[in-house]
Amino acid sequence: MKTIDAIIEDVLANEGGYVNDPRDAGGETNYGITIATARANGYSGPMRDLPRATAFDIYRRRYVVAPGYAAIAGMSMPVAAELVDTGVNMGPPVASRFLQRVLNACNDRAGSPDLVVDGMAGRATLAALGAFLARRGGEGERVLLAALNGLQAARYIELCEARPANRAFAYGWLRTRVAA
Repeated sequence: MKTIDAIIEDVLANEGGYVNDPRDAGGETNYGITIATARANGYSGPMRDLPRATAFDIYRRRYVVAPGYAAIAGMSMPVAAELVDTGVNMGPPVASRFLQRVLNACNDRAGSPDLVVDGMAGRATLAALGAFLARRGGEGERVLLAALNGLQAARYIELCEARPANRAFAYGWLRTRVAA
C-alpha cells in the first residue's frame, strides 16, 4: 500500500526539476513549487537551488495536511493520492470541490443532504466520503477516481481554452495526471 511519503515522491517525480518557461503562468519553478509558493513558505534563495527536502516539506504541509488529505488517506490512499496530485497542479480548493461535486452527484440516499461545495475537505466531506466508500466499496472507489480524473481533464481543457499558451502543457498534463 502506498504511503503519504510515496504520494509526495510521485508528485516530485512528475514535476521534475528547475523550469523557467515564459509560457508558464506560474513562472519560475523547481520540483513543481512556484516561486510564489516557495516565498510564501519561507524559502528565499534562488529557485534553481531549492532543496528537494524543502519542496517535500512544502508538499506535505500545503498539499496533504492543510487541505485535510491526510485524513482522507486513512479512508482511501488512492483517493488521497488523486486529490494531492490535483491539488498540486490546480490548488487544493479545486481538488476538494471536485471531490464534493462527485460525492453530491452520487448522493442517492433519500433525505441525505448534499455537501456545500466550498473547496474544504472538512468533517462533512470526510463523513460523506466515508459513507460513500462504506456503501460502494472498492467499485465505488474506482468510480470516484474515474470521475475525479474526468473533472481534472475537463479543467485542463478549460484552462487551454481560456489561455492558449497553456496548450504547450496540455498533453503533458493529460498524459501524466489523467491518463497515467
